[in-house]
Parts: sequence; C-alpha cells; structure tokens
Amino acid sequence: MNVVVVESPAKAKTINKYLGRDYTVLASYGHVRDLVSKDGAVRPEEDFALDWEMDTKGAKHVREIAQALSGADTLILATDPDREGEAISWHVLEALGPKKLKGKTVRRVTFNAITKDAVLKAMAAPRDVDMELVDAYLARRALDWLVGFSLSPVLWRKLPGAKSAGRVQSVALRIVVDREVEIEKFKPQEYWTVDALLKTASGADLPTRLSMHDGKRLKRLDITDKAMADAALAAVKAGRFKVSEVEAKPVKRNPPPPFMTSTLQQEAARKLGFAASRTMQAAQRLYEGVDIGGETVGLITYMRTDGVQMDEAAIQQLRKAIGSTFGDKYVPEQPRRYQTKAKNAQEAHEAIRPTDAYRKPDSLRLDGDMKRLYDLIWKRTLASQMEAATLERTTLDFAEPGLRTELRATGQVVLFDGFLALYQEGQDDAEDDENRRLPRVTKGEAVTVQDASATQHHTEPPPRFSEASLVKKLEELGIGRPSTYAAILEKLRERSYVRAEKNRFIPEDRGRVLTAFLENFFKRYVEYDFTADLEEKLDLVSAGDLEWKSLMREFWKDFSTALGDISELRITQVIDALNEALGPHIFPAKDDGGDPRGCPSCKAGTLSIRLGKNGAFIGCSNYNGEPPCKYTRPLAPNGDDNGAITPDGKVLGVDPESGEPVTVRSGRFGAYCQRGEGEKPKRASVPKGWDLETVPFAKVLQLLSLPREVGAHPEDGEMILANVGRYGPYIQKDKTYVNLPGLDDVFEIGLNRAVQLIADKKAGGGRFRNAPAAPLKELGVSPVTDKQVLVREGRYGPYITDGDTNANVPKGGDPLAVTFDEALALLAARAEMGGGKKKKPVKKAAAKKEAPAKKEAPAKKVAAKKAPAKKKAAAKKAPAKKAKAK
Repeated sequence: MNVVVVESPAKAKTINKYLGRDYTVLASYGHVRDLVSKDGAVRPEEDFALDWEMDTKGAKHVREIAQALSGADTLILATDPDREGEAISWHVLEALGPKKLKGKTVRRVTFNAITKDAVLKAMAAPRDVDMELVDAYLARRALDWLVGFSLSPVLWRKLPGAKSAGRVQSVALRIVVDREVEIEKFKPQEYWTVDALLKTASGADLPTRLSMHDGKRLKRLDITDKAMADAALAAVKAGRFKVSEVEAKPVKRNPPPPFMTSTLQQEAARKLGFAASRTMQAAQRLYEGVDIGGETVGLITYMRTDGVQMDEAAIQQLRKAIGSTFGDKYVPEQPRRYQTKAKNAQEAHEAIRPTDAYRKPDSLRLDGDMKRLYDLIWKRTLASQMEAATLERTTLDFAEPGLRTELRATGQVVLFDGFLALYQEGQDDAEDDENRRLPRVTKGEAVTVQDASATQHHTEPPPRFSEASLVKKLEELGIGRPSTYAAILEKLRERSYVRAEKNRFIPEDRGRVLTAFLENFFKRYVEYDFTADLEEKLDLVSAGDLEWKSLMREFWKDFSTALGDISELRITQVIDALNEALGPHIFPAKDDGGDPRGCPSCKAGTLSIRLGKNGAFIGCSNYNGEPPCKYTRPLAPNGDDNGAITPDGKVLGVDPESGEPVTVRSGRFGAYCQRGEGEKPKRASVPKGWDLETVPFAKVLQLLSLPREVGAHPEDGEMILANVGRYGPYIQKDKTYVNLPGLDDVFEIGLNRAVQLIADKKAGGGRFRNAPAAPLKELGVSPVTDKQVLVREGRYGPYITDGDTNANVPKGGDPLAVTFDEALALLAARAEMGGGKKKKPVKKAAAKKEAPAKKEAPAKKVAAKKAPAKKKAAAKKAPAKKAKAK
C-alpha cells in the first residue's frame, strides 16, 4: 500500500481515481505547520533557530496521514512543483517524525498537470525532497518574520496608526507612492497641433497633420502657444500641396509568449477586469480539474510559474490544432521556442497552457470566472505558436512648392492576420495607433485643403498603476515572486495603505506617512535594488550556491543595527522628517503667496503633523497655548483653494425646523457635519464616499437626525433604533446590535425587517457567542474545504467564510451581491496572506521545551528542524538509504 499526500481534497479525489486501489491519496490542506505567532519564532542569537507549531486543523491532517501510513510501505509526497510545494512536503515529514517514518520508503514526485498521463509519468520518476528548495523557503519565511515582527512594533511606537511593514509589501507601497508624488510634481505643458483634411484627385478624404512648419521638422511639443499655432494654420490654409513622398513598409508582428503567472495576472486584469487574487483562484480550480465524461481532468498546467517554455509534445499538438482550426498557412515552418528573460526565473517550470490543445473553450461546461479565464489561456497559448502577422505601414507626405510647410498621414493595414486572427494582447494604457487604410495616391499628385484647424493640448502626467501595470513593474524590478503578487496587492488594500479608483491605485495618507517614515529612517530596506538583490540571493540558496543561514547572518547584522538606531529616535525627530518629506502634499502653496503652514484659525501658530492613536493628522503648534488653538484637519487638504475647511466650517444650509445653520467642518478624524453652535451641538461624521457637493441637503439633515426610531418591538414595546457607528450602520434593541449592509438601510429599514433581523441574531445565540446567526446568503460548496461558502454578518461588518477561512466583504460592497467566484477569490487571497480564523496551537508546552537537548521528545524536534541546515546533503540522501535497507 502507498500513501500519497497532496495539498487539496479536490486534487486528492482526482489523483486517487488515476492511481487505483493500491494508493490512498490524502490532502494536507496546504501547510500543516507554521512559525509560532509570537516573539521568538526566529531566534538570531541561536543561529536562526526556528520554532514551528501546528494548529488543530494541521494536527488533524497529520494524524490522518500517520494513521494511513501505519499500514503502508511507501509515503509519496506529491505536492506542487515549486518552492512552496517542496516546503509542504518537508513539513509533513517533520511533523510525522522518525517514529512514524521508520521502515517506510519516502519519495517525492512532481507533475505539471493533473492528467492521468502526467501523474503516472511522475510516479514512475520519483526523487528525494529537494532540501535546497526547502532552505530557500526557510530563508524567505525567516526574513519575512524578522522584518514583520521586528519593524512593526517600532512603527507602533514611533508612528502611531501604522499597522505593519513587510519586506516586499513596503517596497510595493513605495512604488505606488512614488508614482503619486511624480503626478503631483508634474507641470502640464501646453502644445498645439494643426490638422488638415485633404481631398485627393480621386475624391477621397484624407486626414493629415502638420509635420513641418517654416522649414523646420516639428516634434510633438514644438508649437507652444496660440500665436505659433495660428501662423502655422494660416500657412496650411494658403498652401497648394502635392504628394511629395509615398513610403510603404511591410512589417512582421510576432505573437506574445504563452502565459506565466505574472503575465496571466496582468492580462486577466486588462481583458477581464480580474484582481490578481481572483485570477489565481480561478486558475487553481482549472488546474485541479473538472468533470469531463465522468472523469475529473485538469484543464491547465500548474499556474504558479515564471517559465514560458513548453513541453515538446505540447508544442507539436498545438501546431496540429492550429492547422486543423485555421489552416496550414497559420502554422509557422519551425516551432516557436520561448525563454524567460528574467535571470532569476526557475526554468524547470513550464508555461501555463491547456493540458489538451483540442479542448476548446466552447466544448466545456464551465461557469463564470473559470470559463472566461480558460478561454484567455487557450487563445494565448495557441496564438503563441501561430504564424506572425504581416502588416503594411504607409507614410504619405504632402509639401507645398516652397517646401516650407509639410503635412503627413500615416496608416497601417493588415496584409495577413496570422495570430491576430485569434488573439491580440491588451495594453495597460492606450497608445496612438494609426490602424487605418490610406487611399492610393501617386507622387506629384495635387491635393486640395478642404478644412484645417488648430487644437490646444496639455501634456498628461504618468498614469497611476493598475493591478496589471503594478505586477508588471514588480516583475521588471525583480521584486517578489509569481505566487506572492496577489497577496501583496491584497495586503496593501487590507491595511488601507492604498485604495482603488477606476482600477487604479491611489495611496492613502496612512500609506504615504509610512513610506515617508521608512524612506527617512529605513531607506536601504525600501530601495528597489536592495529588495531585488535579496530575491537573487534567495535564488542562489534554491540553486545550492549559498547557505541559507549565511544569507540570514548577513541580513541580520545590518538590519538589527538599523533597528537599534530607530529605537533611539524621538517623536519630534520623526515629526520634523515627515513635515519635510510630505510638505508639498500636506502644505500646498497658497494662491496669495502666504505661508502654507500658517494656522488659518489663530493666525499665529504653525501647522504640523501630529501623531495620534488612530494615525497622523494636522494640528496647530499653539494647541497648548493661551488661549489654546484647537485647529485640526486630516493630512490631505480639502475644501477651499487655500487648504482645508476651517474649524468654523462651510455652511451647507439652514435646518428648516430649528432655523440653525448646518455646516461641514474638519476634525482630526475627517470631515463632519454640525447643526448650530454652543457647548454640545449635534454632530455626525461624513460617511465615506459622500460628496457634500452632490449629496442632497435633505440627506445631511437625515444624518444629523440619527439615531432614528424604527418602531416599538411588538413583544415588549421597546424602541428599535437605527444608527451609524464606528463599524458602520446598525440597528439596536436594548443590548442587541445587528449590522446593516448599507448606509441607506439606516434611513429605510422598516419595523418588520428590523424585528426579523433581531430575532435571527438572538436565535444565533446572542452577539458573537455560541452558534452563529443565520447567514445572509449561501453561495455554494467550496472546492477547497468541501464546506458551504456563506456570507455572514460580523462584528466588524459582513464577511465570507468557507468554514476554515474568513474574508471581509470589500468596503462599500453589497454583501448580498457577492458572487460565488468573487467569494472564492477573496477567501483564497485571505488564506494566502495567512489570514482567517485564529489558530489554536496544540502541544504548546512541548514547543517551549524544544531547547533542552537531553529531553527525548524535544530533542527529536530540534534535530528534525536543524537537519536541513547542518547536514543538507545527508538529509537529501536519507530516503534513498531507507529504500536500500528495505
């Protein structure tokens, strides 16, 4: 009997069918162990000893594997073919321990696709666990833990409101912030273009643009003002033009390579609007397979890869499929072979491709995201092996007799579509592309100017990053790895360091403050080159060219020194540095030339960043003066042209009932509305997303009228109230609170629904105790946990759960509108970040006693953990020795 271990239950079911009765296939459900979630998990003073723990779920899965192994001869570790998969296999071995493995043959197999042929071929070619890949994993986990657990507490002390910093996360945030600074510094430049509509001798209309004026060849920005444009326009209208040059050049356009992880995420964002986490969730399901004719078959190869090369048999099948679908002229003479350009790519990984080129998207019964993503992968893969497209680019020049003024028309026509018959790669930002056919003209032919015009333009700042362009930037810089991009982007959003508007990332003030702090006091560790260099060293570890603890010693020597330097900082030093770094953003120049840091309230104080428990805000230096100045505002200025709304506020209107003015004012926690004056005027925070320029004044009055009385409860007559609190809209009866999906519900919810929601909450055992309340929505069975995916109400708002992992519904989203595919993507991103339900460590006492070498049980654990570092070669050969003995 053979026991096979894979990551997921869906994968286990499929492979069990392929292998038959002599095999028992079990799932580890991802990692069975992780570093302990407390200080001391990585101990540099003990040569980077690591402490691991299993939560209750991990312990359960290990017990199941051990039980199955007790009646088996061989353990086959068949986790994914990457660094993370290798680490999962190693963790399973470490968790089982020498006793459970005594007398057993241990083998490692990898396959790039979940098909019967691929699995059986892998089983016939086993190997040992690759300890060099494991060492690279250990180094990466230790680095991330040390940065997170060492730097984050410093931030909490020196920069209140900062949530965390990460080795790669902070650099990705800096990229977004740097682009925003670049946009803010950008000065638009005026320029003009002159266009003319010509009529050819054949009567065809031909749009052209001025390319030469006054004998000078024009560049894009050469016509700088209206006077120059008017002079050029007059010259065009007065000119008598003839065709002076006809140039037609054939051009070949080659297809793009097949997908790897980063390019799949980029193209799915461009063409399908998918977030990176959503793309990876759908790809995981395609990889693990669907039912086809009663058999579960993986539809694509492994989706976490940085390679673009393909198996030779797959290339030949693609060429045949192209010929049968499009014809022989679409098949190039020689197969196309691609190589990854990145120097640190793991070339053993194949590109993401369909497992069967003849399995067309329309022939499969797929739903939602899976269907759209498979269609994209299938088309891109076939296109990568198709013939190049042949284009003809034509340039026509028209000159007047004195050759002082010239017009130009450019166009492009497709002579042979080639791969464009199936696929065209998307673009992050639109580019001018003259894809038009020009009328046929001959040199010397006279044309007439029908119409001409001059148009003013201004140069545009560089665009903000989209998910696709940010992933591309990270990849170009060599920062992060394919499997980490989705988690990095999700973490930035979760921490409220960035927000997405129109699919573009905008840094929040919280993110800008953190980046400014790190650039001033931890500069080396957010530099692009340093982070990329560290990634290269991790690749050296995985290649066996660098010992992982040597890398850790080198890193920790400088990092710990930098931590010590920061711990000596005074808050005043931090504030001075932030005022300087963020000055152009938080203290913009005034139109009247006044001091941008002058207090608009007391007129005597100086504005400065102040740090509070909820983050940074702007306050006056006279806050402790006589009399004290209580002026505060958020970091980002808003309101009038010279800065924030003043403490006296901006009048929105007059309450018709009380006759009191209603104003919007600025406070340390953002804008709020106030009715009247006095010691305790009625106030209400302006909800996120409200634009007071467009929100009806009646809505503002409704906001100030809260809490709203919904009605008396029919059972006891107690009043039910609706209100907006710290965690969003809710209803309340006595001490029972129920969250509401949206702000409008506060004003619109009726008594019947309110009574039902309160009854449901009480039926669920009270607020967050005992059994949960009835779910808001049931979405379907998770392919990962085999449990129902539910949308529920939680203390901090609506969330999604699959029984093992919880993920918040995105801010501002409607929980009842969440689809099954969106829910799976959110859960996958949360799980990849290590989030979800709290772990319940088992055998904590044993974990604490690992240090003493004399005690039998702990000694075994320590030996197991240190084996890879001290005797790497021996560790790799261990399974082979057992095989000989057997």
